[in-house]
Amino acid sequence: MIRVLFVCLGNICRSPTAHGVLQQKITQRGWQYQVEVDSAGTAAWHTGKAPDSRSTAAAARRGYDLSPLRARQVTAADLDYFDYVLAMDDSNLFNLQQLGAARTSPQLFLQQFGQRFTVREVPDPYYGGDAGFEQVLDLIEDACDGLLADIEQRMQGQP
Repeated sequence: MIRVLFVCLGNICRSPTAHGVLQQKITQRGWQYQVEVDSAGTAAWHTGKAPDSRSTAAAARRGYDLSPLRARQVTAADLDYFDYVLAMDDSNLFNLQQLGAARTSPQLFLQQFGQRFTVREVPDPYYGGDAGFEQVLDLIEDACDGLLADIEQRMQGQP
């Protein structure tokens, strides 16, 4: 089993969007029994809440279902459990690094797996309009494709 955790600040916009996008792509490939996907936030403000309605609506327009997801706060144990711990921005990467040494070193999602865009971070769309949520989806879909290529190599036993 390969385990992927996406992390943003509140776990209601970016990380659940990445969670939903990757989950669907995993299911389409028939890998749902080989790859586990989750999301979390570095802050606990929204614990137990559904994703932001704007994230849910933008994702639904592209065929992704975020409705089953609920926010939770990341823990130090997550860094030992997950094979990929992927932060949406530098601030959350720093927060993850403060949790201490662990089996998995957190990485910046776009920097590590983005293919078509030059930005390093997934911007937080929370205080903006609908265009920000569409941009987040564009960036996440692209980086998920790069991540899937890396996961496929792992599944085939390649470095």
